[in-house]
Amino acid sequence: MIKVWADEQPTGVLDRYRERGSAFSYDRGTAPELAVSLTMPVRTASWNVSFALAPIFEMNLPEGALRERLRLAFAKATGFFDELDLLSMVGRSQLGRLRYTGMDDSLDEEVPFQSVDELLSSRRGGELYRYLIQRFAAFSGISGVQPKFLIRDEESFQTMETHPRKLSQTFRGATHIVKFWEPAEFPQLAANEFFCLQAAEACGHTVSPYRLTEDGSALVMSRFDLRPDGTYKGFEDFCVLNAKRTDQKYSGSYETGVLRRFQQFANSSATAQESLQLFTLIVLNCAIRNGDAHLKNFGVLYDNVLNEARLAPVYDLVTTTAYLPKDRMALTLNGSTEWPSGKDLMRFAESRSLGSPRELRAIFERVADAISTTRAAVEAYSRDHSDFESVAKQMLHQWEQGLDSIRDVSST
Repeated sequence: MIKVWADEQPTGVLDRYRERGSAFSYDRGTAPELAVSLTMPVRTASWNVSFALAPIFEMNLPEGALRERLRLAFAKATGFFDELDLLSMVGRSQLGRLRYTGMDDSLDEEVPFQSVDELLSSRRGGELYRYLIQRFAAFSGISGVQPKFLIRDEESFQTMETHPRKLSQTFRGATHIVKFWEPAEFPQLAANEFFCLQAAEACGHTVSPYRLTEDGSALVMSRFDLRPDGTYKGFEDFCVLNAKRTDQKYSGSYETGVLRRFQQFANSSATAQESLQLFTLIVLNCAIRNGDAHLKNFGVLYDNVLNEARLAPVYDLVTTTAYLPKDRMALTLNGSTEWPSGKDLMRFAESRSLGSPRELRAIFERVADAISTTRAAVEAYSRDHSDFESVAKQMLHQWEQGLDSIRDVSST
């Protein structure tokens, strides 16, 4: 049994249900604003699922190599391991406002200190990865097939911010996300994402402050859910909003699974503007050939679960076709995962009344300008980093193909 906390308040109990499922029951008298999810309001009856965990509890579970390391450590000691066990290991340090402890434990999410500047200047390669997985695996409640770690460096969090946020002196939680990739499988993927995020910023999207290590092996990003007083905003990805498990993240469409679901939960005063912003992100993903824009790579933030949500800053943006030239879109558009033309995207937006033809064409122009601006940065970086040159060449080739495919929008 696991005690579930929301906004630092005990909220309910998560337990196993039948052979393979789980059940969550709210504590008696839990206030409505302490609901664990936009999709799970406070009620007397328990929330039961027949297999594993409800999406909101599964959302931040590590995947890939980090999950396997934790599984081996736990199973060796107990002989048994499931998702509830994994949540009990990483639940005290998570993205968003939920935390998890033992039934008799108090809330304590202290994460070891790690200098971000030291990480950024490190050239230890595989040694750095091994160091981080040994020290921070149990504090890293964050999803992703590629390893991600949550670390704490309060001073660097403040200096990385465009508008510095002074954290409370008592804060001891994680401040940054460190992302690694398998160099043999996806070389220079950190630099790939770094420049894709630059393109997103040039499009006008909000991106949490991020930096690339000197050797290009890792990307360090400030948490976007952290408030200056050390509390957290609510965060939910679109797997949760669609009531889907992580292994269903490629199941759905941009029409329903992303746009319509956002509009269902969005802040009504900002729905029209942020729907256009979401459409801009979809166009950008098509232009940079990001075949991994699945349901978990879109998210919403909120200050209170009773308030409507806003789009989360952009994250996990890469040109996948630099490594997988035949890669397709992660979700369907117009019933297909083939890369759409500009006319296809215009029809998608117009049929949902997202904006006037003039407003929509301006989005395509903004995406094209952003990619053109970022292209110069990619070329400059590759001249100084020969190990990135091959990947950069593939990225720019894919970007040009992506732009070519959407240029027909001017004739609609």
